[in-house]
Amino acid sequence: MTTTLITGANKGLGHETARRLVAAGHTVYAGSRDPQRGRRAAERLGARLVVLDVTDDASVAAAAEAVEADGGLDVLVNNAGVEARTPDGGVPGAAGTTGGGMRTLFETNVFGVVRVTHAFLPLLLRSAAPAVVNVSSGLASKTLVSTPGTPAYGYPGVAYPASKAALNMVTVQYAKAFPGMRINAVEPGYTATDLNGNTGTQTVEEGAEIIVRMVQAGPDGPTGGYFDADGSLPW
Repeated sequence: MTTTLITGANKGLGHETARRLVAAGHTVYAGSRDPQRGRRAAERLGARLVVLDVTDDASVAAAAEAVEADGGLDVLVNNAGVEARTPDGGVPGAAGTTGGGMRTLFETNVFGVVRVTHAFLPLLLRSAAPAVVNVSSGLASKTLVSTPGTPAYGYPGVAYPASKAALNMVTVQYAKAFPGMRINAVEPGYTATDLNGNTGTQTVEEGAEIIVRMVQAGPDGPTGGYFDADGSLPW
């Protein structure tokens, strides 16, 4: 039986991914920084709650100890993420981007992924078929963001695309460092979640498709790649 940890699993894409994997027979640890919300989600899903704040070293270390005590881990889905918003719900453009705002996003979207991956690496390396799936974004593609006519080209924000582009680089470098492990970045698409004020144009069921697919790809699946539901994306 495959054991999978999903960060940010109490709602949105993380919750739907957990639901699908539980249905597929995985033992799923639902990571949530809010114990009450996480407990309710885990009960709905038939998953195991792990209280996990990806921005806090002690929280991540405690989560890793708890999962190790329960038997180990095969798959890590780094799903937890944040996006900058203006008071009116918009996205701050270049003129409104600050160092503090960038730091906040990087703390979760980049440093949080590294923090969690580092803590769980010893467990993953003991697995017969270890995998890491990093939830990225099409906005991480410098090719798409710089190509007129693409949806990504019109996005005005700086911090979120920069953080996800950094996540893509982290993905590639980890994949090279651990060739026996499948490590990939995925773009779920513009999905209606709290991250974007539920303005996305597709459902969480549609968005979770590529995440679940890469989790289930198997030992012979790709590694070091960047994918959406239709295939590989340009860096």
